[in-house]
Amino acid sequence: MKDKQTNLFESEESRERNVPLAEKLRPKSLDEILGQPKLINPDSLLRQMIESGRYQSFILWGPPGTGKTTIARIIKERAEQPFVQFSAVLASITEVKAMMKDADYHHRKDGRGTIVFIDEIHRFNKSQQDAFLPFVESGAVILIGATTENPSFEVIPALLSRAHVFVLSMLSEEELSQIVTKGMRELELEEDEEVSGWLASQSGGDARRALNYLELISDFLKTNPHPGIKELAGILEKKTLFYDKGREEHYNLISALHKSLRGSDPQAALYWLARMLEGGEDPRYIVRRLIRFASEDIGLADPQALSLAIAAKDALLFIGMPEASAALSQLVIYLATAPKSNSADVAYFKAREDAIKTSHYGVPLHIRNAPTKLMKELDYGKGYQYDHDSEHHYSYQKYFPEKMPEKTYYEPGQFGFEKEIAKRLKWWKSLREKQ
Repeated sequence: MKDKQTNLFESEESRERNVPLAEKLRPKSLDEILGQPKLINPDSLLRQMIESGRYQSFILWGPPGTGKTTIARIIKERAEQPFVQFSAVLASITEVKAMMKDADYHHRKDGRGTIVFIDEIHRFNKSQQDAFLPFVESGAVILIGATTENPSFEVIPALLSRAHVFVLSMLSEEELSQIVTKGMRELELEEDEEVSGWLASQSGGDARRALNYLELISDFLKTNPHPGIKELAGILEKKTLFYDKGREEHYNLISALHKSLRGSDPQAALYWLARMLEGGEDPRYIVRRLIRFASEDIGLADPQALSLAIAAKDALLFIGMPEASAALSQLVIYLATAPKSNSADVAYFKAREDAIKTSHYGVPLHIRNAPTKLMKELDYGKGYQYDHDSEHHYSYQKYFPEKMPEKTYYEPGQFGFEKEIAKRLKWWKSLREKQ
């Protein structure tokens, strides 16, 4: 009998060891959740719901590993009413309908709604989601959905209109590093800021992935507490992890991407884009650099380049990765094949140099605004000619400071839309000479 008790104890201990690290470290309260300050601050709607116990249906939308399931678990532990959990991947609609009928029965009997948590709710099709409507409307079901996809597209409008949407943000590398460090303590590993920072940088804002990576290399870290980055990458068997974000290789690769674009080589540009994305680079950093490139190296030769760059940024923030990789690829190809000009960039730095030297020069009186009687009496705006009242909607006036000669900073290039700009400047110049 003693032996059986010992075996039973060992079996429980073994089960405890087999619990994934990410599950062991799952936050038990809202205050333990990192990376979502707006969502869990004392005045937030979500916190008020949880602390008061008065729930309304809502959707948790955010990238993987940001706390959606954790929030549902916290609600489950605190809620006084029944709590039922389903995965849209595994559950059949028959099971869900049976649960909703039970919830309706109990609601009619004692007036309490049942909290129903649906993980990956976007996996349910339209007809499956339709089945929730009458029960959500009656209050029999308080629906909590979790999704990594934009609910505007993946949740039917009728259901979405009856649910608040809480948006969870991707975790920063600093926050992920804190989580990894906590995991090191849990695994009784020697803490190493370089290791925790590297794992954080490779995890794409996903806390679960970061802890899974740590667990995979934990045995290695016990005997090699301060390894090199390439050693770690070898252990994880992920070649792209050789990308040394934040160090020399990081700057080498972004330089390679930028120069490939400037050199009008879309094939090489796509290669360097893929190297960076698959290596774990923050796609927001990449798109910031592409926006800069659109003005610095294309500029007015193709004004559409900047618009497309901003659109790619919006797509990235709207749908996230990996789906947004298509938008980034589209942008890179467009930028590489667009006509090139640095005229606008060069013009700014020429103007900047003069602006610094002559910052004490006042604005000419005739182009100053005159909203008050006193300012008019001081000749503010006196002599200004309203261009729209003139022939061709143009009237020559000097717009530079009085003590400063007129300068030419911008000289259009010879390619793309700048050829049209050159024609316009030539026309205005001819009008100015006539006047």
